[in-house]
Amino acid sequence: MELLIAYQDDPAGRNMAKYLSKDMTLDGDIFHGKYYDLVMIKTPAISADWLEEKYDYDGFIFLSKHAAESGVLALTCHSTGNFSDAKFGGNDKQIAIPKPGFQKKYLQALKYNQSQFPDFQITIEATHHGPTALTKPSIFVEIGTTEKQWTDESLCSSVAELVHKVLSEPIPESPVAICFGGTHYPSKFTDELLDGKHALGTVIPKHALGGIDEELFSHILTQNSMARTALLDWRGLGPHKQKILDLLESSDLEVVKL
Repeated sequence: MELLIAYQDDPAGRNMAKYLSKDMTLDGDIFHGKYYDLVMIKTPAISADWLEEKYDYDGFIFLSKHAAESGVLALTCHSTGNFSDAKFGGNDKQIAIPKPGFQKKYLQALKYNQSQFPDFQITIEATHHGPTALTKPSIFVEIGTTEKQWTDESLCSSVAELVHKVLSEPIPESPVAICFGGTHYPSKFTDELLDGKHALGTVIPKHALGGIDEELFSHILTQNSMARTALLDWRGLGPHKQKILDLLESSDLEVVKL
């Protein structure tokens, strides 16, 4: 069973949790449901590397706000990890285990219901921030981009309802790919997730490729043990293209250029 987590001082996460928990049964600090359980935590979600000390579940889905300096309204979903120093939770150069199947089905559900969110960009983000130390798959579901959206209970309820729908139905099996290159909002990988055959594991943006060495690359492969393919944003690899190609040559991943 999955555990959904919301930080009590995060208005978007709190509003999503409020909607989902209304039909659940509270036992101690855990809301129990048919398809998933839910908890509200007192510390930030990005620093929740401690979760498994208290909760034993098959995976973790964080309900969260999304902020962006651009102010562009966005509904996002991304895996977590740090390719260099841990500035926002987690540990240095540590990558969390992603949840590719959930992410693909959830983002496709958002796109299918785009008419409910006409002003929002539907996109994945590259892998970033914590937590990074959990031993089970995890992912963030985020509502952006300003306090107006985070406190919009109707919007948060609509997003939460889609999370519920995704978790209450079987999640199809899809081939999984690790992604290299592109921007923080990688349009080619989002398009592949929505319309292509692959689900996505860790997504390493162009600006992080400089920090990828053999040790970190091996760690990424371990955390993405379900992946059989490497998707490359061929024009978005920057000056580290050859290094990434050399590292991939030492792996068993099939390389696909986008």
